[in-house]
Order: sequence, then structure tokens, then C-alpha cells
Amino acid sequence: MRQTYIDVLRRRHGIPDPRSIGALSMFATTVRVPTAHASRYLQQLCKHWSHNLAVTFTETEGTVTFPRNARGADWPGDATLRLEAHADGLDCRLEASAAEQREALKGAVARHLDRFAFREAPLKFDWRDA
Repeated sequence: MRQTYIDVLRRRHGIPDPRSIGALSMFATTVRVPTAHASRYLQQLCKHWSHNLAVTFTETEGTVTFPRNARGADWPGDATLRLEAHADGLDCRLEASAAEQREALKGAVARHLDRFAFREAPLKFDWRDA
């Protein structure tokens, strides 16, 4: 999945992709995970998941798509995790097609980040559901 410059601008400014508007209800949640190693953890997480999921990333931004049928699930649609590294933390925005899918992925993201941040773990996750 190759991102265009327009996709980057849309994501940076919070503008939804017109191809997805009205497609499915989204259950979103966000968190800023306080850490001085956000870029490192973003890259580790994206590299880890790139072996079996659609992933794009740079040193400061990443996107992971979880298919609706991952690990035998049958969700209404795919879920997306958007990551953005800052000097003081890692911003995570998770958009899922069902509340249960969102909750399951919140746990998966937290477990994986804690594993990569074992020197700092457990990291603080204060998820804010939209």
C-alpha cells in the first residue's frame, strides 16, 4: 500500500479519505504513550507487524492495517492504527469497525509496545474512546 502526498496531508490534518466516508461506522480511540523513545518503538512495532500485515512507516509516522478476518475473526471491516512519534511520546489512533475489535486491538498494541519497551515497561496507556 503506497501512500500519496495527499494521503499524508489528509492524515496530518485529520481529513477523512472520501473513499471511506459512509462505508462503515468507526469506533476510534487515541492515546499518547509517554516515552523518550517513541521513534524507536514506532519502527520496531511497524517492522514486527510488517511480516503479516499491511504496514507503511517512516521514523516519525506509521500506519498498520488489521484485516477484518485476522486470526480467524469476522469483524465488519478492517481496523487501522496510525502512529506518530514525538520527542515526549508516541501518539496512537486506532479506528476499528466494532467496539469489541477496538478493545481487542487496544490490548494488542499495549502488549506489543510494552514488550519492545521492556526497560520502561509498563508504559502508561490512557486510551480516550471517541
